Amino acid sequence: MSGILFGVGVGPGDPELLTVKAWRLISGASTIAYLCANGGQSTALEIVRPFLPDAYKSIAIDMPMRVERQPAQAAYDEGSNRIAKDLDEGRDVVFLCEGDPLFYGSFKFVSERLIQKYDVVVVPGITSISAATAELRQPLVERDETLKVLPATMSAEKLKSELATASAAAIIKVGRHIDKVKAVLSELNLLDQATAIEHATRPTQIIRPLNEIASPTLPYFTTIIVRRK
Repeated sequence: MSGILFGVGVGPGDPELLTVKAWRLISGASTIAYLCANGGQSTALEIVRPFLPDAYKSIAIDMPMRVERQPAQAAYDEGSNRIAKDLDEGRDVVFLCEGDPLFYGSFKFVSERLIQKYDVVVVPGITSISAATAELRQPLVERDETLKVLPATMSAEKLKSELATASAAAIIKVGRHIDKVKAVLSELNLLDQATAIEHATRPTQIIRPLNEIASPTLPYFTTIIVRRK
C-alpha cells in the first residue's frame, strides 16, 4: 500500500499553537517535507522543532523566490517526485506548512501533483490573520461586518477598490509593498486605522500603528489589520 501525504498546518510561529493532531503526526513522522526559501532555513521546521522525532528523513524543497514562475514550478516538480518515492515505498509523509496549508499556502502546488495517485489529508492550522488579531486583542469583524483578505502584491488601483468597500481588511504579503499600501490607505483616510503586526506570536513580534512606520520595507510575514471606526 502507498503511504499518505499529510499537509500539516503548523500555525503562525508559536509552537504551542499547533493543534493536537498536528503534534501527533509530526512527533511520529518517519518522513518530513518542507520548503526552504532560496536554500535558507525552513521557518515551518523551526516552529515544530520542539516536537520533532529523534530520527526522521528530511525532504527539503529549495524554493527560489523569484518573480518568474518556471523556477518555482521546477522545484515543486522535483520535490513532489521525491515525496512520491517515499509514498510508493509505503511511508507516510508529513509536509509542514506555515499557517494553514490551503490559505495562500504552497501545499496546493505539491498536492495537485500527487492527489490523483495518492491519499492526501489536510490538517488545518492557525492563520497569521487569526494570530494578529489575537495579539491585538480586538475583534476582526463582528455582527454583519464584512472582511476582505488582500495581498499587498496587487495593484494600487485594485487594492484601493477593494478597501473602499470593506468594513475590515487584512493585508498580507506586505514586504516591499509597504509604501504602496500606505499611500492607498492615506487616500481612503484609513491610514490611522491600520496596525502592522510583524511575525505574529514569534519572539521577534512587533506591533506598530502603520502611520508610525517610515521604513520602505517590512518583513514578508507582516499582517496589516484595517478596521473602520
